[in-house]
Amino acid sequence: MERRMISPGFVADALACMREQGIAAAPLLAEAGLAGVPTEPVTSAQYGQLWHAMARAAQDEFFGLGARPMRPGSFTLLCHAVLHAGTLERALRRALRFLRVVLDDPSGALELREGLAEIVLTDRGTPRSAFAYRTYWLILMGLACWLVGRRIPLRRIDFSCPAPEHRADYHQFFGAPVHFSQPQSRLAFDARYLALPTIRSEPALRQFLRGAPANILVRYRHDQGLSARLHAQLRALPPADWPGFDSLAVQMRLSPATLRRRLRAEGQSFAAIRDEIRSGLAQEMLRGTTRSVADIAGALGFSEPSAFHRAFRKWTGQSPGAFRDAAPA
Repeated sequence: MERRMISPGFVADALACMREQGIAAAPLLAEAGLAGVPTEPVTSAQYGQLWHAMARAAQDEFFGLGARPMRPGSFTLLCHAVLHAGTLERALRRALRFLRVVLDDPSGALELREGLAEIVLTDRGTPRSAFAYRTYWLILMGLACWLVGRRIPLRRIDFSCPAPEHRADYHQFFGAPVHFSQPQSRLAFDARYLALPTIRSEPALRQFLRGAPANILVRYRHDQGLSARLHAQLRALPPADWPGFDSLAVQMRLSPATLRRRLRAEGQSFAAIRDEIRSGLAQEMLRGTTRSVADIAGALGFSEPSAFHRAFRKWTGQSPGAFRDAAPA
């Protein structure tokens, strides 16, 4: 997993939940090794320690954000409930049923629409805070990504609540277009990921739980096996210089058929890994540089800008220009 920093805004959101329940912030911050309310990003480990401290203090792993408390130990039971689901789709449907039982609201459902898998959240009352929906998706998708051993790139995030003021970190955290004041709160990704196999074992779960929740606060990346090696080899080269699949197999001292079979056993494919890296690089360049779309297309190894436009729309649901225009200043 990549090292990831958590914005001070998310720490402030968490502490606000505690204040509403009459729980003092100072002891919680001290447990997390923080001298006071941070003004700079904190590590995922520090935020994870704060998460544990808040859950113990409130006796609620959802921090008072749901209709009912999510009692300590619920996340562990959720992990056991989905561990042997077999596919990501079955795991998500089980997890959503579990969370409906323990929380009542928000209530999540998996919907399939135009090639997308959407996790749609509903409430019987008024919309909850953006932090409540973020926490729900973080628990659900952090576990889902770990189960299949890879990061699931998101296509879109909708919040039914208004946008928090001065909080570009919501856009940066998800790595996907984020929209507020929408009819429903929803998270969308490509439906093809639903067929991925769950690959974790009981011993792996014990190790995962020892590191939770810090290890679900990062965007999960390939962490083992051939997919990790292939991912690292591609990341080390400019996309325009990437070798073909057969050449990569030779470099890894495998036959193409063996490499393809072993990647499939890890729930991976060469095309999916290549697209994930290209998508991430494209979004970074569109957000962080003034390079033209045509220049970015060439840097990513596309023969012509129109091919890049089609690919980017498939990855994000937006054109490169629309994505750049929507990026926070």
